[in-house]
Amino acid sequence: MAKSLNSRKTAYSCQNCGAEFPKWSGQCGECGAWNTLVEGTAAPKVRGRGIAAAAGASVQTLDQVAEEDSVRVTTGLDELDRVLGGGIVPGAVILIGGDPGIGKSTLLLQALAALQGRLSTLYVTGEESLSQVSLRARRLGLPRLDLPVLAETRLEAILDTLGRTTPGFVVLDSIQTLYTETLEAAPGSVSQLRECAAQLVRYAKGPKGGGCAIVLVGHVTKEGAIAGPRVLEHMVDTVLYFEHDAGSRYRIVRAVKNRFGAVNELGVFAMTDGGLREVSNPSALFLSRHEQAVPGSVITVTRQGSRPLLVEVQVLVDGSQAGTPRRVALGLEGNRLAMLLAVLHRHAGVALGDQDVFANVVGGMRIQETAADLPLLLAVLSSFRGRPVPQDLVVFGEVGLAGEIRPVQAGEERLLEASKHGFRRAIVPEANRPRRAVKLDLEVIAVTRLDQALQQF
Repeated sequence: MAKSLNSRKTAYSCQNCGAEFPKWSGQCGECGAWNTLVEGTAAPKVRGRGIAAAAGASVQTLDQVAEEDSVRVTTGLDELDRVLGGGIVPGAVILIGGDPGIGKSTLLLQALAALQGRLSTLYVTGEESLSQVSLRARRLGLPRLDLPVLAETRLEAILDTLGRTTPGFVVLDSIQTLYTETLEAAPGSVSQLRECAAQLVRYAKGPKGGGCAIVLVGHVTKEGAIAGPRVLEHMVDTVLYFEHDAGSRYRIVRAVKNRFGAVNELGVFAMTDGGLREVSNPSALFLSRHEQAVPGSVITVTRQGSRPLLVEVQVLVDGSQAGTPRRVALGLEGNRLAMLLAVLHRHAGVALGDQDVFANVVGGMRIQETAADLPLLLAVLSSFRGRPVPQDLVVFGEVGLAGEIRPVQAGEERLLEASKHGFRRAIVPEANRPRRAVKLDLEVIAVTRLDQALQQF
């Protein structure tokens, strides 16, 4: 036994890509990440596994593959179904990550309770005892408490239970607590994460799984990324992130990868004493609705996945007290803010070289599309001149370096969303002017140049 312990080889695994090295170094030689190598035990090499699996493989053309109608199973939570692309796809593997205490386990328990009776389920906990899970379920007031629950961290025992009970929907909380006996590394290490995830994916996709959908709960690092090698995100079908602002009761579930639906789709929830509650009208969360119009505030319509959302862009322009003026953007790209300020100077004659510019998207929303260019510049000019923008005005459009206003996607859907919330005027790119009969109760002002848009208020 002593000889076998001494014969174990030490290896250094990269926490970002999973590559192994015999010696430690400051930078990973595979992915280039710094300070990500962690000491561990080298994983034993298993020979012949790939050859045996490939012995019976055959090549087919796409027209020879039988078409299968995969019926999605709705979870009963519309916001979660939206993020998943319409519901749960049989055989899918979903990875969900978020900060501790944000509500991952709460949301999944609510989904299991809603699915109970329509689909066989199983909740596997590796971080809590069965009594703790039961206490949470009772505190949430779940409609059904006859949920199958298993407290286990050994992967072989979990797979044996899955083979005997054959559930259709399984939640494993969390993937960092699982370990397989085939490896000597500690739970949560790169090798354990990679091997456990690979076996679970193989089970879900294989004939033994019978179309079982699996949800893996993952921890996140201080940078906000899911802990473990990035190969973990490549192995699964869907990656969801739980996001929230510190001190806010609202939670956003965002899809950053989805093989069965749109990416950047989001669902909005509110954390209450009875668990997470769906927010059917998320646009109302991001609108301040001031009692009177204030300078530097402009409403725009951003598109998150397939959903248009009304958000408020606020800008504060103030005289700089330092030699170099500050450019601060929260919820927007900082480099794009600097570029748009240069466009404003070049094509509108507004010089802000001695002014600090602070831009923020209300509610903690992140806008990653170019539709916020025009409202951002209007908010800058409004704050700089001290002239408020009318409260019934909504603006969207991309601004080019030549001062032109470029169209954005789904212009009519954005206008319909603004009309439903009582807005009466809209400044949009000329190419986004409604081309067909659309019931809009607002005046559409189409512009082609930046100076035309600035003259509207």
